[in-house]
Amino acid sequence: MRIEQITLHHLRMPLVAPFETSFGRITDRECILLELASEGLIGIGECVADRDPGYAYETTGTAWHILNDFICPAILGQDVAGPAEYRGRVASVRGHPMAKAGIEMALWDLLGKREGRSLQELLGGIQARVPVGVSVGLQASPQALVGTVGRYLEQGYRRIKIKIKPGRDVEDARAVRSAFPDIRLQVDANSAYTLETAGILMHLDDLGLLLIEQPLSEDDIWDHRQLQARLRTPVCLDESILTARHARQAIEMAACRVINIKAGRVGGLTEAVAVHDVCRARDVPVWSGGMLETGVGRAANLALASLPGFTLPGDISASDRYYARDITYQRFALNDDSTITVPRGVGLGVELDMTAVGDFALRSTVLGPA
Repeated sequence: MRIEQITLHHLRMPLVAPFETSFGRITDRECILLELASEGLIGIGECVADRDPGYAYETTGTAWHILNDFICPAILGQDVAGPAEYRGRVASVRGHPMAKAGIEMALWDLLGKREGRSLQELLGGIQARVPVGVSVGLQASPQALVGTVGRYLEQGYRRIKIKIKPGRDVEDARAVRSAFPDIRLQVDANSAYTLETAGILMHLDDLGLLLIEQPLSEDDIWDHRQLQARLRTPVCLDESILTARHARQAIEMAACRVINIKAGRVGGLTEAVAVHDVCRARDVPVWSGGMLETGVGRAANLALASLPGFTLPGDISASDRYYARDITYQRFALNDDSTITVPRGVGLGVELDMTAVGDFALRSTVLGPA
C-alpha cells in the first residue's frame, strides 16, 4: 500500500457529562483523527492521547509533534505492506505508543478495505456481540454515585466500574454494593495509591468485586506483586502493561490475575493481540479498557474485544454514553443483553461525518500532495 497523503485533525469534543478520575476532571475530550490516502482508498485511525498528561505522558500536543515530524515522514510516499512492516519502520521512535497506534489503526482500516474484509476478521475475532459495562467517574458523594449507577443499570448495563482514590474508596464501593448486591462490580484507582497507603484496599475484599484495577504506580509491577499476595480480590493491571513482554513478566511474577488491554496504550492493535495471546496461553482473563473513544476507536475496540480471550466485559459502552454527536455516521448502541454488536463492514466498518469533523477540529494539516 503506497501512502500518498496523510491528514491529521486535532479534535475537541464535548462529553455528555463530566468524567472524573483520581487524576482529574474533564468536560470535553481531545484526540487526533488520522486519514491515510492510498491507491484510491482512505484509512482512518484515532490517536487516543488527550489534552493533559494524567493517564499517560502522551498528550495531543506531543502526539501531534511526533506524528508530524517523525512517524508520518517515515511512511509518507512509501510502500507499506501492512501493520507489521509499519512497526519496523517506526521502531526507532522511542515510546509514544498512542501516536504509533493511531497510524497503525488507519493501516488496518486500509488493509481491510483493500482486501474486502472486516477488522474483526483480520484480527481473528469470533464474537458477533461483545459484553460491555460502563465506567463511572467520581461523583459528589456516595449517595450521588449510587444514583448514577442506578441510572446506568436502568439503561441495561450489567457490569459497573467505579473510579476510586484515597478518601473516596471503601465508602463509595460499599454504598454501591449495598444498594446493588448482585451486580458485577469493579473499581479502578488509576495509580492513586502506594504500597504504604494501599492497606485501606483490604477492606474491599469483602465486597465480591470482579477486580481492583491499577491501584499502584503506572510504571510498577513488583509492588503490585506484593499487594496481590495480600488481597483475595484479583488485581488488574492497566497502565503498567505496555507490551506483551510486560504482560508475561507480570503473570510470571504473580503481580496480577487480570489484564486490561488498550490498543492505544500498547502501541496498536498488533501488540494488543500479542498481549491477548500471552494471557490466553496462561489462562489469564483480559478485557478491553476504554479511552473515551469516538466511533472510530470504538469500532476498533469492539473488533479487538471479539477475540476469544476477552472473557470479561469491557469499558467500550454505547456511543451516547459519551457523545451527543459523534464523528462517524455509525453510532453504537447497547443491546438488551449488555452487549454491543461488532461492526462487520470492511476495515473498521465506520464512515466519517466530515461536517462533524470540521466542527470539532481545532486544527488540521495535510501532509503530502494536496
